[in-house]
Amino acid sequence: MAKTKRAADTSAFELPKCPSGIQGFDEITFGGLPKGRPTLVCGGAGCGKTLFAMEFLYRGAVEFNEPGVFMAFEEKEKDLTDNFASLGFEIRSLIKQKKLLVDYVYIERSEIEETGEYDLEGLFVRLAGAIESIGAKRVVLDTIEALFSGFSNETILRAELRRLFRWLKDRKVTAIITGEKSGPLLTKHGLEEYVADCVIFLDHRVNEQIATRRLKIIKYRGSRHGTNEVPFLIGETGFSVFPMTSLLLSCVASDERISSGIKSLDAMLDGKGYYRRSSILVSGSAGSGKTSFGAQFINSVCQRGERALMFAFEESEGQLVRNMLSIGIDLKKWVDKGLLKIVANRATLCGLEMHLVMAHTVVKKFNPLAVVIDPITTLIGAGIADEAKAMLARLLDFLKNEGVTVLATDLNISAEKDDVTEIGISSLCDTWIRLLMETQGHQRIRRIAIIKSRGMKHGLVEKNLEITDKGLEIKDIPGVREDAR
Repeated sequence: MAKTKRAADTSAFELPKCPSGIQGFDEITFGGLPKGRPTLVCGGAGCGKTLFAMEFLYRGAVEFNEPGVFMAFEEKEKDLTDNFASLGFEIRSLIKQKKLLVDYVYIERSEIEETGEYDLEGLFVRLAGAIESIGAKRVVLDTIEALFSGFSNETILRAELRRLFRWLKDRKVTAIITGEKSGPLLTKHGLEEYVADCVIFLDHRVNEQIATRRLKIIKYRGSRHGTNEVPFLIGETGFSVFPMTSLLLSCVASDERISSGIKSLDAMLDGKGYYRRSSILVSGSAGSGKTSFGAQFINSVCQRGERALMFAFEESEGQLVRNMLSIGIDLKKWVDKGLLKIVANRATLCGLEMHLVMAHTVVKKFNPLAVVIDPITTLIGAGIADEAKAMLARLLDFLKNEGVTVLATDLNISAEKDDVTEIGISSLCDTWIRLLMETQGHQRIRRIAIIKSRGMKHGLVEKNLEITDKGLEIKDIPGVREDAR
């Protein structure tokens, strides 16, 4: 019984966490960095170490009322404040409010003359004074290589490294120490990662001419944490981390039904249309009517007075407005009323992470109830197919959790792939509608079929799809009856 009780007590213990405030990071660490302990953030040049560290201090001061000290060994205070002002971080105002202290320590190895054993005692005195002056709870040292450039004795260097990490832990401050990657080692000296309680590795890589950034938690003493590499982005609002997949399938399922915008299609969907908050995939070859399908859905959403958002990767807003007028859909009317927003960009404009961040940002600002992505196939051009699929999985999860009904179109490049989508996300979608092009004599005929629609009865028979000057119409194929459901 005693053993059982001790085991229960141990499992109930949770390591105190210090929330970083960085978007997505606290999710993969289940709460943030280890509170009152040192964390090493390492990586190559330009990967975002200094930004991560400064945002940790900024969010702590603004969102959690925890003052912080940033001790820099490479950049002066003015350079740091100017650089972060471009991302909207008002460092100067926090310094005036004594919520943040930036201290530049000049260390130049060529100007140091060794007259005895060089140690960090002077740094400890200076850092202790800075912490006490504003009551700091968070500390950043940037970077450790510059700090230890004054050491030529390897034995003393290793001893002082251990003493530095121990000193920070004794002060019970949550600290970030940044370090440069060196060859196969995470850091130049190869010791920092062993004495730190948490190690975060940042990577900036180029794959098939597409630059991506990745974050990985190498270790985290006393806490569970995500072990996969996750993409992150440095954007207008700072550092954003995006787990490859959602940790939990927690979106709320709705019983409400909404029209597809095509009455005859609603009839095929148990007479009621799509489920709200569901995901719909419309696949087909070029010219089968996929974009018109999405526009018809948007039109019905806006007619109800609800907001809709369209991500267009192949046509500009002007082209879409003009082309849809030919089938009786006036998208400009909804844009002018503020019910529709069209975001038109080439998929190759940026990497997949940037597309994901852009989608997050515009959805949060515009707050739509429906989103159309046309087409998702072009996203392969912004990255590798598997990464594009993972990105779309994250985007669909995000939209569902935001209460959005999403319709995505997918181009079937090969006629032999009717039952396979190019990116392979059909299993992630609740409803899958396939559009086909058939040739009869010298005439091409459009057909429509519902491959699946979760949670409802639906038609199983192919039907004719016609694009008219009044929109899309679905009609029975002569001689074909709807028997099974």
